Amino acid sequence: MGSLRAILTVFTTTLLAATLVAATPSAAGPDARARASDAAAQNRSADTSDAVAPAQCDIDPPTPKRQFRAMWIASVHNIDWPSRTGLSVSQQQAEFRSWLDVAEENNFNAVIVQIRPTADAFWPSPHEPWSHWLTGTQGRDPGYDPLEFMVAEAHKRNIEFHAWFNPYRVATHTNVNNLAAGHPVRQNPDWAFAYNGQLYYNPGIPAVREFVQDAMMHAVQNYDVDGVHFDDYFYPYPASGQQIPDQDTYNQYGGGFSNIGDWRRNNVDLLVQEMNARIKQAKPHVKFGISPFGIWRNSSTDPAGSNTNGLQSYDAIYADSRRWVTEGWLDYINPQIYWEIGHSAADYAVLVPWWSDVVSGTDVQLYVGQAAYKVGDGGAWNDATELSDHLHLNRNHPEVRGDVYFSAKDVDTDRLGSISRLTADHYRRPALIPDMPQLGGSAPSAPSITDADRTGSGVSLTISGNASSYAVYRFNGDTTADPCDFDDASHLIGTVRASGSGATFTDSTADSQGYTYYVTALDRTQLESEPSARAVVQPGSGGSWSMTIDDADSGFTAGDSWGTSSWSSERHGDGYRYADPVAASDVAWFLADVPANGSYRVEVWYPSNSGYNSATPYIIATSGGNEVVRVDQRSGGGQWVDLGTFTLPAGERNVVGVSRWTSTSGYVVADAVRITRV
Repeated sequence: MGSLRAILTVFTTTLLAATLVAATPSAAGPDARARASDAAAQNRSADTSDAVAPAQCDIDPPTPKRQFRAMWIASVHNIDWPSRTGLSVSQQQAEFRSWLDVAEENNFNAVIVQIRPTADAFWPSPHEPWSHWLTGTQGRDPGYDPLEFMVAEAHKRNIEFHAWFNPYRVATHTNVNNLAAGHPVRQNPDWAFAYNGQLYYNPGIPAVREFVQDAMMHAVQNYDVDGVHFDDYFYPYPASGQQIPDQDTYNQYGGGFSNIGDWRRNNVDLLVQEMNARIKQAKPHVKFGISPFGIWRNSSTDPAGSNTNGLQSYDAIYADSRRWVTEGWLDYINPQIYWEIGHSAADYAVLVPWWSDVVSGTDVQLYVGQAAYKVGDGGAWNDATELSDHLHLNRNHPEVRGDVYFSAKDVDTDRLGSISRLTADHYRRPALIPDMPQLGGSAPSAPSITDADRTGSGVSLTISGNASSYAVYRFNGDTTADPCDFDDASHLIGTVRASGSGATFTDSTADSQGYTYYVTALDRTQLESEPSARAVVQPGSGGSWSMTIDDADSGFTAGDSWGTSSWSSERHGDGYRYADPVAASDVAWFLADVPANGSYRVEVWYPSNSGYNSATPYIIATSGGNEVVRVDQRSGGGQWVDLGTFTLPAGERNVVGVSRWTSTSGYVVADAVRITRV
């Protein structure tokens, strides 16, 4: 798609010239990084609706019980998924599972996936063609149902799936003839207009508004989505020297409105209001949320606005996002507050309190859109703690119920270690999705734990109940929990989606000590039951244990002949060690504290290069003596490589080594080792 930075720069320059002074933030959507580099101008510390009042309990702020944690997975321009057009079915599916891995690794509990980016579909829609972003050709069947697959995979991990629709964007070009044969716009060319290099459905035509709702509702009615999500694209963002070509539409349908701006806002309001009503009629438990531009209006224009000086979405794109909240047309609002704390025109520390005031007293929940894509872009964004500081600030505003990160690839890249820092500071424990009693659900009856056994992979719980999902709490030893123990996530170890009349859950983090488990049941609106009766698992063998040792850790030792490098992008962590082969051992050792005698899988990580050694000796210090496994480090790097399963003795000792003693040429490399009990 050409130079991304060039695309971003052109878009941003045009928009700034049209709407703002140079220091003022510009417009963007959750898929904004494909179009604008600075395009967009949390966390409840505890859930106050739980059975025990917060004043009675000592709540741990870093471990809130309920918090919406999500990332946008963008499909337009193949930003996140699929990574490019034309991948095979298995490749597309493997990529999506890898995004769910990223969500799990960071204790996220939801994904927001773009399934209708440009008036096309990621499911077999009777209304619009298959998406170009799947196969490279609009209308071409990808060979499976991506939406059905994605929802099922997310639910296997009890991750909520929010279906992200762009209501009005038709194409990222203006040539109607390039649309698939049979496309609604080819059949009804008067339904769309061209503006700033793109095609849009005309929001002012009532038949168009009804049609786009029908197209989106088909997915809601036929798939088990947990939420419907709109981004910030309704009327297009203003472009210098261009006017939206809808004067004739206004003349035809604008009766009763004294100006075209009020009429355009009403068109968007009708879409939001009607879509909300249709979702609730079809599936009351499905949530409806919108991610608007971060500024509604500036206080210099409107006393109800924020103390900012940026583009006003109310005036520029006709999005009255404040009204959507006050009218109760949404279940959550997810403003893109894509600026740093202290920004001169749009201060994060100003906008979070403003949006908190907007939702206060309503049933609409506030989730903050976070600009993970900006980390490393200079200024405050070169500080690895900027995003974490946002969430620290959110704790002062209990109206903030969660955060959403743009986008998945930026969460995964973890530039400057910012996501790792954020997770360590705020997401150490899992969290339940915030409940929404207004959707008409009811808390299930308390479930029961019918079986709790140690297995080779941990402790397995069999749960019986009548619920949509279950939450699992664990306590050390044989104990009886206090009600306050369930008021934050200090003891929450995970959740599981129901299957039939119950579920099974494996606690893979359990070791050989004894535990007490409790389980609660949740309905689709996340209302929670009372805890089950306790289940006690006595101390014993079994349970899962895993340890990773990197060359930068204190458990690694190597002689002076081992050099240090960070050259290869396939490295684990910040660097790796290398040395020339010699006719002497000179082992680089990885030390581990093995918890018990038993069988352990040993995996190694190394960067590969054609100049590295084809027979690098890895030494495993087993119970029966040293065993050597030779690895061809010329290929297969940048991932965990399984050396096999070995019997290891308990205790802290050098377990895996990389030797220099090999007759083959090329550097031997020592990077990281992972040891897992099996």
